[in-house]
Amino acid sequence: MIDLAIADDVAHVTLNAPDRLNALDEQALHGLDSAYTEAEQAGVRALVLRGEGRAFCAGRDISGVDPRDDDVMGYLGGTVTPLLKRMAAFPAPTFAVAHGACLGVGLGLLIATDVVYVAESAKIGSPFAALGATLDSGGHALFAERLGAHKTLDLIYSGRLMSGAEAVASGLFSRVFPDDEVRQATEDAAAAAARGATAAFLASKRLIARIRDERLALWEAVDIENAAQAALCDTDDYREGFAAFQQKRRPTFRGH
Repeated sequence: MIDLAIADDVAHVTLNAPDRLNALDEQALHGLDSAYTEAEQAGVRALVLRGEGRAFCAGRDISGVDPRDDDVMGYLGGTVTPLLKRMAAFPAPTFAVAHGACLGVGLGLLIATDVVYVAESAKIGSPFAALGATLDSGGHALFAERLGAHKTLDLIYSGRLMSGAEAVASGLFSRVFPDDEVRQATEDAAAAAARGATAAFLASKRLIARIRDERLALWEAVDIENAAQAALCDTDDYREGFAAFQQKRRPTFRGH
């Protein structure tokens, strides 16, 4: 089950199947897509994704899957990948709370989120050697980029899971917190972003995506930064930010 609550310009999306460690079947993935669609239509200025219970998400729900007739490409290519792309393109800053198991598709959900705060209890890696399967949902790209080929293949071959602290120290995600603090820290960050200059945040979000996906060189990225800054000059928030700075007061951004 996927729950959605919206308050103060922040969408709170919860994976709510704690008895299954929030493992996702196709119905749940469609529910997650619907939650993001509803949040976008509501015009929220930030989004928080979390899992209920002992884990963020243990990956795909394979409890009823027969490997002899499993449509893996239909599940991954037809459902998971379009959802992850849709999540990554969400038109507001997105944040995730990562605790307990964060595996497979669950790891993919984190990869598709802008900022991930990690609990010390988090377990991140590739345990699929025991299933005769391989890492999916963008895990290879994340690990190879941040850890390098040798550490990535060591994780895959051994099935070892990284702790939250190790994952953050390795550059996989943003910050690590004690388990009883990570949710509040994430929600506070999202609330602060929702009060910020949304158009400027989205300009940075798009630029970072282009640098990653297009492998932009320094001066190519600078040219795009210049164009983005020029476009922001026409926004209400840009003018408010300048006025607040000149008047030595806090800005009141409206997300325009």
